[in-house]
Amino acid sequence: IHRPSRLLAAADGRTIIMGGTPAYGMTGGGLLFWDRSSGQRVLLTHQQVIPDQATISLVALEGGKLLGGTTTSPGTGGETKAKQAELYLLDQATKAIQWHAPLIPAAQGYTDLCLGPDGLVWGFADRTVFFVFDPATRKIVHQRSIAADFTATVSHQGPRVFVQGPKGEVYSLFVRAICQIEPQDWQFKLLARSPVPLGAGGDICQGRIWFASGSQLCSYRLPRE
Repeated sequence: IHRPSRLLAAADGRTIIMGGTPAYGMTGGGLLFWDRSSGQRVLLTHQQVIPDQATISLVALEGGKLLGGTTTSPGTGGETKAKQAELYLLDQATKAIQWHAPLIPAAQGYTDLCLGPDGLVWGFADRTVFFVFDPATRKIVHQRSIAADFTATVSHQGPRVFVQGPKGEVYSLFVRAICQIEPQDWQFKLLARSPVPLGAGGDICQGRIWFASGSQLCSYRLPRE
């Protein structure tokens, strides 16, 4: 892993999981499990996860399972070998892949994933396709393009498209807009159009969503109920 794309703190309070793309000229990024208490690490190669692909999105599920989303993009100067990005389920204890599939045809990267308040996984593919995945059935139950309304999500390394609020609400960040996702029907409620382009997402602090815009750190104050 040369360029980290995703860091996930596991529920055990000690394991950090990292995915990302490989070094210059290489194809396929691994998956790192690091115990911050003991300092021990386990590094899975891309051949042990999804060959010729790299993990760029991760979300923790019940029962010690992880749902990962890949990209076909290689390291800088590398060769793209896979034809479609995939979603996969991995058992954190055994580090074994239990299931994987290219559920969205022609998708080259699963930009970000988020566990929604409805217990389903919400995600974006190629920055323009929003989808809802049911881990129990391993099927996509909802999918649509948001390109006509919001062009594309934020990007860069570790884009953090989804921002989760203190009451379980979920926000999504686009290049020129900030929205809230309604859990009843997965519709996007526009909160604000941005006067500056959003580059990468962040988190909520003191009632504001923080994000990067070029070299600047910016924020948006959420509406008060």
